[in-house]
Amino acid sequence: MSYYRVLGLEKEPFSTSPDPAFFYQSTKHRAALANLVIEFRLKRGLSVVLGDVGVGKTTLGRKLVQMLREREGFLFHMILDPTFPTEDLFYQALCKTFMITPSVPNPTLVDCRDALERYLYQKTITEKQTVVLIVDEAHKLNGLSLEALRVLLNYETNEVKLLQLVLMGQMELLPVLNGMANLMDRISLKCTLGPLNLAETREMIDFRLYEAGYRSRMPLFLDDAVAAVHGASQGYPRKIAMLCHKALRWQVMHQRPVIDHGLVEELVQQEIEQGWSPTKVLQKSSY
Repeated sequence: MSYYRVLGLEKEPFSTSPDPAFFYQSTKHRAALANLVIEFRLKRGLSVVLGDVGVGKTTLGRKLVQMLREREGFLFHMILDPTFPTEDLFYQALCKTFMITPSVPNPTLVDCRDALERYLYQKTITEKQTVVLIVDEAHKLNGLSLEALRVLLNYETNEVKLLQLVLMGQMELLPVLNGMANLMDRISLKCTLGPLNLAETREMIDFRLYEAGYRSRMPLFLDDAVAAVHGASQGYPRKIAMLCHKALRWQVMHQRPVIDHGLVEELVQQEIEQGWSPTKVLQKSSY
């Protein structure tokens, strides 16, 4: 039996997979989603979402796709790994993503570009659809790929952009964009995601447990344990999930009634001793 079923849970509550059902929306995450949808509806073109590793960019992208799937008039596509060595390969990948077949065999870069323009015009102007492309791991885009996306953003009418593009990447994408003035000045929406504060860490833990089926009035994580998790993870959602998973597993294996500060401290200390974590042992603090 899985450990989480012993606790009365129906699912694994702290998986690090980008499941939108377990996506806790902090104030910043919720604002980013709302603003992105507004940008799409107004067909403003380019949006950029930046954040360090583990702040929830990929899961936010999956949540965004889920939201668009529930709305009429949206065609959405997602590139999970935008690493392409040449501009030709990137354009070919875009055609494949949009399920476009160029009109000639062995299409050139120009053929792919023309096919993409026809597709965007057909869907946006003729069929009144909103075409959204979400690029995850956008910091991996090279200069040629970014230039290709800039060209696609040039496809527009007097009122709207034909492509709604979202770049989601780590903070190192920012200096790259700053170095491309002709792309930087096309950004309509800029969002930066950061770590959670203490109250949001508690909300995230409770939200995930509830979504996994936990209904008991007895908290699994005492307040001082939440404070310890927040301190050790520095508020990064992925680190919070990983530490909470280890704590629940330890709780079941050692038949602990609840998770307290001492248990979290013990887990952190084990990681330090094994060379897995640079985090210092936590001092007991109030919540």
